[in-house]
Amino acid sequence: MKLYIDTCDADEIFYFSSRGLVDGVTTNPSLIKQSGVDLHAAIKDICALQIPSVSVEVVATDYDGMMKEAEKLCKIDAAITIKIPLTMEGLRACKSLSGTGIRTNVTLCFSAAQAMLAAKAGATYVSLFLGRLDDIGHNSLDVLSEVREIFDNYPEWNTQILAASIRHTGHIIESAKIGADIATLPPKILKSMVEHPLTDIGINKFLSDWKQTNQTI
Repeated sequence: MKLYIDTCDADEIFYFSSRGLVDGVTTNPSLIKQSGVDLHAAIKDICALQIPSVSVEVVATDYDGMMKEAEKLCKIDAAITIKIPLTMEGLRACKSLSGTGIRTNVTLCFSAAQAMLAAKAGATYVSLFLGRLDDIGHNSLDVLSEVREIFDNYPEWNTQILAASIRHTGHIIESAKIGADIATLPPKILKSMVEHPLTDIGINKFLSDWKQTNQTI
């Protein structure tokens, strides 16, 4: 499973990508607001890190507006993937963009039915929001399993399942077991994946024992 990082902070992205942990980046308007950065400047900084896929979201809700914004965003860098909401207008834009070879990420997907429509429209990725489904009492992993089963039944659909709205490492592990193609993680969740108390205990024990040998490497 590929791991994307969900942030617009180029320094955070470099930290993880320099360790070989980042296959792509996802951003959204809320992340831009929280960080206070200029969208175009931030995306240029991210693309300078040579990240293969950087999802940037349109904010127009009509087809013509989405297409105009997509055209502007695509000019920033060849790594740009256009993120589009899962609406009828969004699906129309997805079909048009995908038809010209532009990668698309259909976002805010919450059901298998929606995921099917994204695949029919030619989406490169469909972003299924796990945490937000759990928040309203739905079992997000059941939905993910449904989408995986359906997509496996129709290999002509090339849409990749992107598990989003990840709240904890359990989401990542279960998504990988089910067969999500990608998970996009907040930096704090990605960092937590490396942490285990027994690892810390083991390192401290080895260092303590090595010190007692009075040797150097």
